[in-house]
Amino acid sequence: MINTIDWYLGRTMLVYSLAALVVLVGLITLINFVDGTKDLGTGSFDMYQLVRYTILSVPQQLYELFPMAALLGTMLGLSSMAVHSELIVVRAAGYSLVQIAAAVLKIGSVFIIAAVVIGETVTPTTESEAQRGRAEALNESVKQDEYGVWMRDVNSFISVGEVLPDFTLKNLRVFEFDAENRMRSAVEARTAHYVVSEQIWELEQVRQSLFQEGNVQARQIREARWASVLAPEILSIFLVRPEQLSAFQLRQYIGHLQDNGQDTDRYELAFWHKLILPLSTGVMILVALPFVFSSLRSSSFGRSLFIGIMLGVGFFLANRSFGYFVQLYGVPPLLGALTPTLVFCAGAILALRRQA
Repeated sequence: MINTIDWYLGRTMLVYSLAALVVLVGLITLINFVDGTKDLGTGSFDMYQLVRYTILSVPQQLYELFPMAALLGTMLGLSSMAVHSELIVVRAAGYSLVQIAAAVLKIGSVFIIAAVVIGETVTPTTESEAQRGRAEALNESVKQDEYGVWMRDVNSFISVGEVLPDFTLKNLRVFEFDAENRMRSAVEARTAHYVVSEQIWELEQVRQSLFQEGNVQARQIREARWASVLAPEILSIFLVRPEQLSAFQLRQYIGHLQDNGQDTDRYELAFWHKLILPLSTGVMILVALPFVFSSLRSSSFGRSLFIGIMLGVGFFLANRSFGYFVQLYGVPPLLGALTPTLVFCAGAILALRRQA
């Protein structure tokens, strides 16, 4: 049940959290825009494409910054109440520290639900469009649609059904034309692997069709070698990124990668991060509370606020760092995603108990 005091505490936290989110996203968006100017003039990547890419990337930035915004919003909101002695009145009304934390979390759940909705519905679409538009603008000869990746190599048109994380190509098709735009051959390969040392593709389960004067000659080849300007560097921009998928889509894609013998750690880490985000946001709200109440008992409010902000940045960096540990040292993805949240949660609970 939410009473007047609960609503006032939660509303204050929400208002300041939204303000912090706007500032954080604005800052990151500006940095991304400035960083993107280095690509201006490459291919057809002009100012319109840069602005489009920057705007479409905003939902992803919102999603990633929700926990930090919750931390800063809670600290700033409750600190403003502390400055005006409103928290003292709340305590005098019989509210314990635990009840204040519960009140903030009740209304804070709206913030958490908004993060989940954005991450599961908006972000996958906007991030996919942002990455696809940028990739196609930078590489005019390469296009991507629902049928895969298409590119032109002199007199050949190349279609790739899917690019796996290790740059294995699935369902490769090459259509070669002569100078009069008549099809000379069509090659289909189930898979293709790039040999870096020789800069050549090795094709497996190949079917070749030759078109000569109205006749078609078809043959099956177990393996073949193919030289092309198509290189992993070009295809890397068309890899499926975890940010482009919802949790449900990630779960399905992980199964698909496992069926194809691919390393799934990066995608499993992203999957668990999405599931743990609501908990992480709630933990950041708890982390803020001890610093607010410690400022009521001392004159070190500025120092406490600074430490709290550094904790938020530390949590953000810890999440990123553990992602690298997962990939480098074989740490289970669930443990890598959950450890920073559990550590900060334990610290917040201990600090709250001391304040109580």
